Amino acid sequence: MTNVTFASLGIAEPLLRALATENYTHPTPIQEQTIPLLLAGRDVLGLAQTGTGKTAAFGLPLLQRLTADKTPVQPHGVRALILAPTRELAIQIDESLRSYGRNLKLKHAVILGGINQSRQVAAMRPGVDVLVATPGRLLDLIQQKFVRLGTVTTLVVDEADRMFDMGFIRDVRRIVGHLPAKRHSMLFSATMPGDVVHLVGEILREPVRVDISPKTIAAENIDQRVYFVEAKDKRALLQDLLRDSSMSRVIVFTRTKHGANKVAETLERSGHSVEAIHGNKSQNARQRALESFRNGESRVLVATDIAARGIDVDGISHVINFELPDVAESYVHRIGRTARAGAGGVAIAFCDPAERGSLKAIERLVKQELTVIGGVRPSGDVKSDTAQKPARHENRPHNQHNRARNRRRGGQSRRAA
Repeated sequence: MTNVTFASLGIAEPLLRALATENYTHPTPIQEQTIPLLLAGRDVLGLAQTGTGKTAAFGLPLLQRLTADKTPVQPHGVRALILAPTRELAIQIDESLRSYGRNLKLKHAVILGGINQSRQVAAMRPGVDVLVATPGRLLDLIQQKFVRLGTVTTLVVDEADRMFDMGFIRDVRRIVGHLPAKRHSMLFSATMPGDVVHLVGEILREPVRVDISPKTIAAENIDQRVYFVEAKDKRALLQDLLRDSSMSRVIVFTRTKHGANKVAETLERSGHSVEAIHGNKSQNARQRALESFRNGESRVLVATDIAARGIDVDGISHVINFELPDVAESYVHRIGRTARAGAGGVAIAFCDPAERGSLKAIERLVKQELTVIGGVRPSGDVKSDTAQKPARHENRPHNQHNRARNRRRGGQSRRAA
């Protein structure tokens, strides 16, 4: 345990009281390295995966600097702007900042799509100290003259690589064009593709790079496994696996919105408590689904990639990739929903014949082969001792794929927890 405390980093007393209420005792590595830099006014490029404490890393010094600066807010104006790629992440950031700043007299607002804009317009009328927004709806309100960014002193771009993945980077650049050239800026990203490198050069001034990204792309405490299965057999396999009571809180990722609905409907008919979350659902419906999953009313959440970085729920035991993503990096963000805050977790991939190319790309990215626990790795694929080891967990539910494998090997049935 580190001896560094939030007080030793220079965090002010009203924020320390709020952190104590949340039982935050010691800063995480990204917080320890970033907070002093931001308090000193340096621009920062932060490389860290989700679940590492990035929101507090930028949020605490942001709130402290705003409080120290007595500049009043202007009508429809903003003092600090935080851009997030998804509605869920924007809401999560807003809730965290309100919690950290509970002892401060700062005005907050969140702007996002999927709901009526009237409340957001009303919230912006007197101006706010802190605005968290998704790019599309923010641009709409800027164009309607309901939001003015000429007084922004601080800019945060969170999950920058996801902004590119979701096609928002043009909107981000347009928003930055409305900001004063002289400002305090920071950008956080889980990965650094070339497009993010260019964006850093555009919006940051002599930034300090804080890199706590792991040497391995995916968390080491995630047990990554794969079933080789025909596409038509995936739903039966999923239902078979969910008979295992150790799968206490499960996210199932599909490639499409329609696919998410179909999987959720199938599970619901089988008696599972399940919710679906994707871009076609209203924001209120998405929040209800997420809250039901968070409080344990629903055991299974079926989601598309739009929610991959916006789901901040403790105790997710398993992530199942019902369909592999087209972009290998999305796999990392999906499985990162489990094994958070140092806990362990299990990630299971279903790979049908058409997805073998995607699996190879994923294994190259994570620098390991996924452990085969169902079916047989195709003979054309590279094999290793690691990939052929059976899972170590006992009492895996019996299913047709496992029985066939055991007949071939003469082995005992094991469990895919």
